[in-house]
Amino acid sequence: MKKQGLRQFLTRYLSSWVVLGIDLSVAVGASALSLSVVSLWHHTLFASVSLPLLWVMSSLLSSLAGLWICRVHRSVIRHSTLRDAGRLCSAVGIKEALMLALSLSLPWLGGIWTLHPSQITLLFLLDAALTASGVLASRVMMLVIYDRLKGSLLHSRKRQRVLVYGTGDKSVALMQRLAQSPHYQVCGFLTRGPVQRDHTIAGRRVHYFWDGDGLTRLMRRLDASGVLFARESDAKAEHDGIIRHCTDSGLRVLIAPPIDEVVDGRVMRNSVRDVKIDDLLGRDEIKISMDEIRAEFRGRTILVTGAAGSIGSELCRQLAGFGVSKLVMFDNAETPMHNVRLEFEERYPDVDFVPVIGDVRIPARLDYVFRKWHPEIVFHAAAYKHVPLMEENPCEAVLVNVAGSRNVADKCVEYGARKMVMVSTDKAVNPTNIMGCTKRLAEIYVQSLGLALRTGRRQGVTRFVTTRFGNVLGSNGSVIPRFRQQIERGGPVTVTHPDITRFFMTIPEACRLVMEAATMTTGDQIFVFDMGESVRIADLARRMISLAGLRPGEDIAIEYTGLRPGEKLYEEVLATEEDTMPTDHDRIRIARVREYPYEEASGAVDALEELSRAVRIPEMVRLMKRTVPEFLSKNSPFEQFDTPNQDPPMPM
Repeated sequence: MKKQGLRQFLTRYLSSWVVLGIDLSVAVGASALSLSVVSLWHHTLFASVSLPLLWVMSSLLSSLAGLWICRVHRSVIRHSTLRDAGRLCSAVGIKEALMLALSLSLPWLGGIWTLHPSQITLLFLLDAALTASGVLASRVMMLVIYDRLKGSLLHSRKRQRVLVYGTGDKSVALMQRLAQSPHYQVCGFLTRGPVQRDHTIAGRRVHYFWDGDGLTRLMRRLDASGVLFARESDAKAEHDGIIRHCTDSGLRVLIAPPIDEVVDGRVMRNSVRDVKIDDLLGRDEIKISMDEIRAEFRGRTILVTGAAGSIGSELCRQLAGFGVSKLVMFDNAETPMHNVRLEFEERYPDVDFVPVIGDVRIPARLDYVFRKWHPEIVFHAAAYKHVPLMEENPCEAVLVNVAGSRNVADKCVEYGARKMVMVSTDKAVNPTNIMGCTKRLAEIYVQSLGLALRTGRRQGVTRFVTTRFGNVLGSNGSVIPRFRQQIERGGPVTVTHPDITRFFMTIPEACRLVMEAATMTTGDQIFVFDMGESVRIADLARRMISLAGLRPGEDIAIEYTGLRPGEKLYEEVLATEEDTMPTDHDRIRIARVREYPYEEASGAVDALEELSRAVRIPEMVRLMKRTVPEFLSKNSPFEQFDTPNQDPPMPM
């Protein structure tokens, strides 16, 4: 109860009237003291009580006026700065000027002028000096008392000792922000380099280190539990330096959010967070021109299929900020769509959005949406994406990913949509599984339809663009959320193979690139994204365990379970110069792919849909492999349908 009462007391501000009363008492006392000092040379000043009393009254009135004009009592003392000290001095100056004016204009204060000019000068200078020093001293005393009380409260808690990385303005500001933190105690600054002479910044010592061993010894000597970064860019730059040393040594790595971080008009709580795994992927986020994207989508009716999924819902969030006329969100997952609807009602009340439950496998439901709202731009993100599951359910993969994409594309042409943007995957490149092949088949149909429109074999105005990218961090069912869950349960963390690698990007980054590609296309192109270096999944697992403050292999075991059906050991590099052509964006390229005649592609999709609905799996997979000759199954029962000399694509 005692600590609780002290905590409540420290969170309150001292009343401004109390501060004004203290300042007035100090100012008047200073005037009385200064008059007493001068009276040592002029004993007649206290011959009667009238002159001292009038002097004190004039000091009271003048001080009140000066303090009120400068409003120094309104300042929060615990956050006082040099600017507040300047305002106090200004108030003292006003006080002295008013007292001088009163002594010249009021006959009752005429006794002051019986003094020698040097004594009058001494009186006013002494009054000013005593008043200023007294008021400043009172504030220092209040700060000392506050800090002592605050310190006693903080020391009663177990706070983590951390070093702030860097010595720049943001690092110093971060240290000051955490000065009274109940969770973290900053014990100094950390910078890389040879040991130099002692430096201190804002009362904290600057510590130097040169290598990992030196950092470990320094942290142990200071009893520090981690390193705190003021900027995410510093953390990214040190992902193979300080961060790796800390995670290997079991030390925490933290990042402070920006002080001005605002989400949807609300300032978010500025709490230090652990480094997220996407902070450590070793590449900068791909930059795009948001102005061109806004201009492309402002005022238009947009349809997003798969709108309740990871990519689709983020596309909707970003489109909501572009001033679209109407946003139609189409998905067959009821609960996720309900959650997206609630989110949009709260976060985007000014956006005209329509949630629609529907399935891309049902043309009549798609026809209703196109007939009712006539979308101008369609983002097709609806798909089945999990490789092992689709290997076990190939007919459903064909119905959704191939026939569903055909249905959406056909409705775009029928109702005159300006553009359709299809979200594809790097697994469509030389596919080794059913999911990847179905996405390649969808690419083939969409591209061939666009070519048929361009050459006049079919009538329509729609332009088609396909975007390929790799794994998306944090998407539903992806490796990062799964690793987090396994670590929270105490392990083990399961990895399919010690050498398996993948390319990664964040969900917002992927969606921005999809929209950027939509503004660049001239139609019938497949855009691929340069995703940087691939990441070894086993290293990712170790890093996540370390960032959780645990030791890989000791606190949390890593188990290798073997490649799953259809899973590749290494994903294809998408943006090689041999397989792609450049665009105006240095991280977006155009894939060089075989062009299929529309009649051939359409006939293949019709046949595949018929076989999948009849659940004639062997015939369906054989047709998939004939249509996409580079489709060679890996770790799958469908390897039996691969032959050394694949049959040519089935003529249609």
